[in-house]
Amino acid sequence: MKSYVVYPDHTCGFEEMPMPRYGEYDCLVKLLSCGVCKGTDTKIIHGTFKGIDSYPTVLGHEGVATVVEKGAKVKNFEIGDMVLMPYWSDVPEGYSSGWGTYSEYNIITDAYAMEADGLRPDEFAYGQRKLPKDFDPVSSAMIITFREVLSTLKRFSIEPNKSLVVLGLGPVGLCFVQFAKLMGVGPVIAVGRDDEKLRQAEKRGADYLINSKKQNICEEVRKILPDGADFALDAVGDTSFINEALGFIVPDGKICVYGISEASSANIDWSRCPYNWTLHFHQFPSKKAESEAHEQIVNWIKMGVLDPNDYISDVFDFADIDKAFKKIENHEPVMKMVIRF
Repeated sequence: MKSYVVYPDHTCGFEEMPMPRYGEYDCLVKLLSCGVCKGTDTKIIHGTFKGIDSYPTVLGHEGVATVVEKGAKVKNFEIGDMVLMPYWSDVPEGYSSGWGTYSEYNIITDAYAMEADGLRPDEFAYGQRKLPKDFDPVSSAMIITFREVLSTLKRFSIEPNKSLVVLGLGPVGLCFVQFAKLMGVGPVIAVGRDDEKLRQAEKRGADYLINSKKQNICEEVRKILPDGADFALDAVGDTSFINEALGFIVPDGKICVYGISEASSANIDWSRCPYNWTLHFHQFPSKKAESEAHEQIVNWIKMGVLDPNDYISDVFDFADIDKAFKKIENHEPVMKMVIRF
């Protein structure tokens, strides 16, 4: 089978790999699609993703697949099921796993069958869930991002009727805006540098828009919320936003960092902020928490209040995956890109 690999010199290419080996609690799955994660994938390619420093590594983590074979002790998946988020941990010797979902075949594990037999599954397995049979296999790759965002909002303890400022209006930031509104958060202030993305935020329910290229964020937030914002959320990985947000949060307000920055340190100046405040990093979502968010996301899609296609700008065949990363490197305006197998 073919896999897409990042080499030590940070170039990428296809390699012929042996089929993944699966155990008695695992299923072999055939990939249908995989979302391109601009944050994680590109940082792994550039060698700046914390925790992945061994190359070559097999890339990809936002997969949708169908079960083609199953182990003897699998109870909760059947052949033909469409499933989310396979993970190839047992890659061949000489390679490391960047979750390995840009591969034609992969593995999922029946976490709950293992639990029932007194075994402890890898935490990642909890996020591997079935999808309704009538869901589109390509656009469903977006559901992984949806689950991450919803579970992260809950982890940040962002509550209804509280004010929220969201920095960064890529697919993730737009999800934060839309889901916050669906949860009753408000007002929600969207901050971005591009007028089209600001319009997209408005379509998703943002109450106020701030163009950070033309306006001072702190001044504009204070015009809207003289007492300050309850929550400020970095969805892009801009460490300077921590200091920006310290100028407009309320006493006991919270700055929430979700976007992964290539820098692992920042100078924080809390001279302008209230005496009491919280800085909360949540950059690697819990797969158990994602699993708990799964049904709510599925129900929102069934109800018609959430459409994955609203977040997808490009679909490429697996053979053309380089075209997706070229768009990112060229800073072309894109939403979520999906690779189709």
